Amino acid sequence: MDVKLKELVEALRTAMQAERTGFEFYKMAAVNTQDASGKKVFEELAAEEQGHFEFLKQHHQSVMSAGELARGATLGEAHRLTEQHPIFSADFKARLKQAHVEMSALAIAAQLELNGINFYREQAARATLPEAKRFFQQLVEWESGHYDAFVRQQQELQESYWSEAGFSPF
Repeated sequence: MDVKLKELVEALRTAMQAERTGFEFYKMAAVNTQDASGKKVFEELAAEEQGHFEFLKQHHQSVMSAGELARGATLGEAHRLTEQHPIFSADFKARLKQAHVEMSALAIAAQLELNGINFYREQAARATLPEAKRFFQQLVEWESGHYDAFVRQQQELQESYWSEAGFSPF
């Protein structure tokens, strides 16, 4: 196996681990949230991360066995988090004082997505195979949509959360 394929194999392996971590985190967040909307979103994101893992695994196995990316492997459809309350329901603010798990989940999820964006952007820049460059760029776009939604939700809730939870000096 040439050096470029070895680098691709390592990138795919690292990406698979990151997607597995995201899957496990979103499953845990879904179990621990009290908000029905948040539970649904986290479950959908966990399924999406599993789909990413399977997609990357197909490519990894194909490169290892045939020396090329898997033909016909697709990522599927992205879960778009675009509405005004992209993660939690509109009535979530009513119990914000007790929402430590959910607020922590938002912060961790945003960081996971940002790590993914940075990694996939780097891999897209390094990729020599056009198909690899394309799917890494697609993953950047996908993770960017999630990151933006988490940050938007976090910003919407942060001041109220700090005040309700007694973290704000005013």
